[in-house]
Amino acid sequence: MYTANDPRSTLAGSGAKPEAGWVHSSFFGSQLALFYGTEPQVRGAAGETWIARGQNFVLAYSKAVAGGSFVRSAQPDEYALIIPDAETRVEITTATGTEMVPGYSVVFVPPGDSSIRMLTSGTIIRLLTPKSADMAEAASNADAFRQAHPNVPPFQPWPEPAGGLKLRWYSLDVPEDPSRFGRIYRCTTFMINFLTPRNGPRARDNVSPHHHDDFEQCSLALTGAFTHHLRWPWTTNMNVWREDEHLYCESPSVCVIPPPSIHTTTAEGPGVNQLVDIFAPPRLDFSAKPGWVLNADDYPMPEG
Repeated sequence: MYTANDPRSTLAGSGAKPEAGWVHSSFFGSQLALFYGTEPQVRGAAGETWIARGQNFVLAYSKAVAGGSFVRSAQPDEYALIIPDAETRVEITTATGTEMVPGYSVVFVPPGDSSIRMLTSGTIIRLLTPKSADMAEAASNADAFRQAHPNVPPFQPWPEPAGGLKLRWYSLDVPEDPSRFGRIYRCTTFMINFLTPRNGPRARDNVSPHHHDDFEQCSLALTGAFTHHLRWPWTTNMNVWREDEHLYCESPSVCVIPPPSIHTTTAEGPGVNQLVDIFAPPRLDFSAKPGWVLNADDYPMPEG
């Protein structure tokens, strides 16, 4: 359910469906990971790292120090890196060489051996699939995913680029476009939507409750504060009903929103509230919108 001025109102199938979620025989709740006021899962020479996961992804949030390195050996699939601050710089080494990558960028790193070396101190966020078993096991909420959640289909990567997988990075410094929803980039494993920051709290008469039938959403709060509102459908089986959730969180934090919960998020902070939405694998509906995915020429959609 979107207002007329929300670009998502033009998505195929965006109209509200009263029966949404009724085909599901069971539901599971959200997952919330607060990276503030909690101990990191990893503390070492490279800095501090908090790790949380969903069914199809693992997110590692690092407060990294200059000179620190983050190494992946025999990485099984492509992974993503978000460098949210313009003053942060890193050096990334892969099988084809070493490249300096500036801050305020989204980066896609190929499988195999790679390393991220911090040229400055700063924040970096790595996104990996659960094929990176060491990271999945280190997640603070690993126990919640010992068994597959039935409403999320098995992960299937998207097609590789015609030229193969290699280090690619994209600046987040792109002009705003009211016909486009945020700044969206995709690879074979992830879709990242770096949303337009909201200054001050969100108006309560202009929210966007909606649901996803079969994919989870990771909402990463980088600055500010948010409340994630979730509601589950009432089915004919009252034994699977769930109470509404209204999850207040400051930054940095992660909320994993499971399907088919009806959800919307309200910014709460008085200053800049920055949210990043993450999907694994990429969303087909967003990808089908011309001009929405800013690197669509590099990564093809699935055939058909």
